[in-house]
Amino acid sequence: MNLLRLVLAPQLLFLQLFPMQALHAQPVSDNGKLAVSGTQLVNERGKPVVLRGMSYGWHCLWPRFYNAGSVHWLTTDWNVSVVRAAMGIELGPDSYLKKPDWSKEKIRAVIDQAIKDNIYVIVDWHSHNINTAEAKAFFTEISAAYGKYPHIIYEIFNEPDQETWADVKTYSAEIIKAIRANDPDNIILVGSPHWDQDLHVVANDPLKGFTNIMYTLHYYAATHKQGLRDRGDYALNKGIPLFISECAGMEASGNGPIDEAEWQRWIEWAEGRNISWVTWSVSDKDETCSVLKPSADSSGNWSTRDIKESGIKARDYLKYYNRATTR
Repeated sequence: MNLLRLVLAPQLLFLQLFPMQALHAQPVSDNGKLAVSGTQLVNERGKPVVLRGMSYGWHCLWPRFYNAGSVHWLTTDWNVSVVRAAMGIELGPDSYLKKPDWSKEKIRAVIDQAIKDNIYVIVDWHSHNINTAEAKAFFTEISAAYGKYPHIIYEIFNEPDQETWADVKTYSAEIIKAIRANDPDNIILVGSPHWDQDLHVVANDPLKGFTNIMYTLHYYAATHKQGLRDRGDYALNKGIPLFISECAGMEASGNGPIDEAEWQRWIEWAEGRNISWVTWSVSDKDETCSVLKPSADSSGNWSTRDIKESGIKARDYLKYYNRATTR
C-alpha cells in the first residue's frame, strides 16, 4: 500500500461505506461571497475557507474537456469545490490570441456549469508573458458578464517567468483596475516571477491600494520542497495571503515519478495554514501530471481505468479533505 493510501485508508473506507456523503456539498451556497481577511480566505461570515479542486489543462490543447459534463463530474464524483479554467494565450493555432471567440466559448462553458453546480471557478489567463491590452479587454468582458456571481475568481497571470516583479506589479495593477470597474469585490489572484516562486520578493514589496487580492504559489512536489515552503511562510508572516492555484506531485516538468512523501508534506503544509489548493491537470497528455488517459470520455463518467496514478491520488485527497469540511 503506498503512502497516500496508508495515510488516508480509514477515510477511504468511510467514503466506500458512505459514497453519497460528498455529493451534497454546495460550496457557494455554504460560503457565499469570498473575501480576504489578513492572510486568510474567508466566507461571507468571516470564517476561514479552504478551496480544493482541479485545474483543466490548456484549453487550446485539450479543448475536449471544456464542457458542462466534465465540470459536473468533477463536482459530484471528485468532490471539487473549485475548478480552474486555464485559457492558453499564445500557445498554438487554437490559442486565445489566434481564436479569441472560440476560446471564450470554451472558458464560458466551464464557468456556466460551475455556477450551476454551485462551485467556485478560477478564470485563468494562462500565459508566461505580459499581454496587457489583451488581458485588460478579456477581463473587462468577463467581469462585466460574471462579476455579479460570487462563484468567480480571477487569475490574471498564470506564471510570470523572466519578468521582473516591477513589471508584474505594473501589469497587475492595470488588470485589477479593469476588473474592479465591473466587479468590486470578487477574489483576484496575482502571480510572481519565476513561475510563482518569488514570494519573498512579493512579501517585501506587495501591491498597495487593493482589497481581496491573493498571491499564487505553484509547486511540483518532486522539484519544490522545504525551501519553497519556507518562502511561503516568510510571505505569510509578512501578511501576504497565498493561494496555490496549481500544484502536483511530480517534477516541475510535469513528468517523472510522483514523490508521495513530499506531496503529502505539501498538502499538510497547506491544510495547516488554511491555504486553498488546485491540482494540475484535467488532460490526457502522455505525462505524469495529466490525470486522465486517452480512454477518458470528454464529458466525465471516468472509471479508475481512465485515471492515471496522479489522478487517483488527487481524487483521494479531494474526496477526503472536502468531505471533512462540508459534511
